[in-house]
Amino acid sequence: MTDIDAWTGWRHATEQALYGPEGFYRRPEGPAGHFRTSVHASPLFERAVAALLARTDADLGHPAELAFVDIGAGRGELTSGVLAAVPEELAARLRPYAVEKAARPAGLDPRVTWTDAPPQGVRGLLFANEWLDNVPLDLAEADPDGIPRQVLVRPRDGAERLGDPVDGEDAAWLARWWPLAGSPPGTRAEIGRPRDTAWAAAVSCLTAGLAVAVDYAHVREARPPYGTLTGFRDGREVPPVPDGSCDITAHVALDACASAAGGGTLTTQREALHALGLTGRRPPLALASTDPTAYVRALAGASDAAELTDPAGLGAFGWLTSRRT
Repeated sequence: MTDIDAWTGWRHATEQALYGPEGFYRRPEGPAGHFRTSVHASPLFERAVAALLARTDADLGHPAELAFVDIGAGRGELTSGVLAAVPEELAARLRPYAVEKAARPAGLDPRVTWTDAPPQGVRGLLFANEWLDNVPLDLAEADPDGIPRQVLVRPRDGAERLGDPVDGEDAAWLARWWPLAGSPPGTRAEIGRPRDTAWAAAVSCLTAGLAVAVDYAHVREARPPYGTLTGFRDGREVPPVPDGSCDITAHVALDACASAAGGGTLTTQREALHALGLTGRRPPLALASTDPTAYVRALAGASDAAELTDPAGLGAFGWLTSRRT
């Protein structure tokens, strides 16, 4: 357990704060008790993922066993929703895995395998919704001479100070993906190398199929100059104090993750969901007079779809798709 008064790197402090014995993600209320993801916004998201799963099944020739791997599963909400949304014939062949470090929640469908690591050698769809942003990483900051130094943090109160210059593989990662050397003092970068490694390992669990990461994201040409590290608790953004009292999150360099996994396609959630038939278009007004109940239901669905594809909100999330053949 991290000494709450000791100075340490953000990666180590975050690992303990989120996933240690008394970590934030071990709490019984789960992530849904503190923030809202696309999974919690509407069942339409689960249905869209189920449609993507069905497409993957067809691409693989309808194998006798098809895997659905939900990484960062929370309390199994997405896995349960996808199971409920797929046709019976597909459900009979489906092997669902929920990958999460917290304990298995009570009442979860017994067909779901609950595990703390992705299964190996499976064929199907791997889906990671807002997982990579919670993979801990270290921070770097340019000192008065423009030298990138590691940012150290005190877990007790989130106080920071600069440590040694960044070197080795982390320095190489910065040079390639988030150049910081020579930047004005105080300019920051989040060293995404652990996320690259995590995503490459996740993709490698598939022998064939599709891997998708959905997250807050940025690319090399548009990195935020002061980083994105923040905290969330009880539905509100709070200072990122790594004492286990709040979520600790930072946006993801999805272009670097794609490269680490051998390539991939980057798009937005808006574009991805549109391709899956989720547009947010309002139903025709004529339906209100012929079938008022259906109109109200369709109007509610359009509202949910509009939220999921809002270019100023959830629709701006990055979707990284990596295919294994």
